[in-house]
Amino acid sequence: MPYRKIVFATEEIYHVFNRSIAKVPIFNYQKDYNRLLSLIDYYRFAPDMSFSHYNRLEKTLKEQYFQNLVNSKNHTVEIMSFLSSKTKFHLLLKQKTDYGVKNFVSNIQNGYAKYFNVRSDRSGSLFQAMFKAVRIENDEQLLHVSRYIHLNPSTAFIVEPEKLFSYKWSSLPEYLGIIDSVFTDFHLILDLIGGREKYKNFILDQADYQRQLGKIKHLCLE
Repeated sequence: MPYRKIVFATEEIYHVFNRSIAKVPIFNYQKDYNRLLSLIDYYRFAPDMSFSHYNRLEKTLKEQYFQNLVNSKNHTVEIMSFLSSKTKFHLLLKQKTDYGVKNFVSNIQNGYAKYFNVRSDRSGSLFQAMFKAVRIENDEQLLHVSRYIHLNPSTAFIVEPEKLFSYKWSSLPEYLGIIDSVFTDFHLILDLIGGREKYKNFILDQADYQRQLGKIKHLCLE
């Protein structure tokens, strides 16, 4: 059985990553990405029912239940950045309660696997056995990891660099104010860099990114 060396501590920030078994595409349609985002939005709290049960509630009850979660402010994690692409997801998380990161990632992976298996008429595990995680140790690391996450669609040749800002399955459009934020808390990172315009330039500074890549290669978890 795999053994995880890292200890997850409350109020600490972690870069979390996982991909599908054998790198099989698991996010193929808009509804797939939307399901993952819905699971992230739901399990950032500590609900007392599964997402599948919640999703079957009558619309009014569903809205009321979720609003109660929001009002409770009982977060398991705080979502600071996210990205999903064909075979993987990246998350920058602050743990808000004991075992928050582990429980959150387990819930979104299990919830998505159930959805995907039903949709695809398959069974069995969908994600690699153990998600990877690295603790963020300082502000510089936090900035560069957030950029690494947001640059991922470009470095993976999914989109051209100039189209990064319209890539919907990333928190970058929220950082830049292109779309409203649903659950991403980007304030700390934008405050560190000095605002949206400076963050945009920071993202596009490819030469600087390449220079810094050696410093954060241990965070590039693929």
